[in-house]
Amino acid sequence: MRIDGACHCGQISFAAEIDPTRVMVCHCTDCQVLSGGPYRTVVLAPIETFVLRGQPKSYIKVAESGNRRAQMFCPDCGTPLFATAPEHPTSVSIRLGCVKQRAQLTPAAQIWQRSSMPWVYELDRIPGSPEQQALLPIPQRTAL
Repeated sequence: MRIDGACHCGQISFAAEIDPTRVMVCHCTDCQVLSGGPYRTVVLAPIETFVLRGQPKSYIKVAESGNRRAQMFCPDCGTPLFATAPEHPTSVSIRLGCVKQRAQLTPAAQIWQRSSMPWVYELDRIPGSPEQQALLPIPQRTAL
């Protein structure tokens, strides 16, 4: 499947060929911090199909395994874009949040579930809104 995407400000864009059955959710604590959320969803793409426009900034992260990964993001808006091996990459791990076709890409696997937030599997039970609305009243503070 052909995908394309961009950072929030549009300075960095990309395209790639992916296998849509290779989408995964990672619950590791590194992905939680680097994504600013409870997990990160990614899809793998062979490096030879990955076309990048613009110059992202990189941060080298050392995983629990000792593997080094270049975390690539937009230097202007900070959007996390993809990760890859810092030397001789064979693939890129594209962050689904910046992929235009993300609604068509259902995760096939989850990893590092030992680090998952205990409430993440309960989201379908939490009240929601189709747009931004305050659902819960703001508690009133009482003077001490």
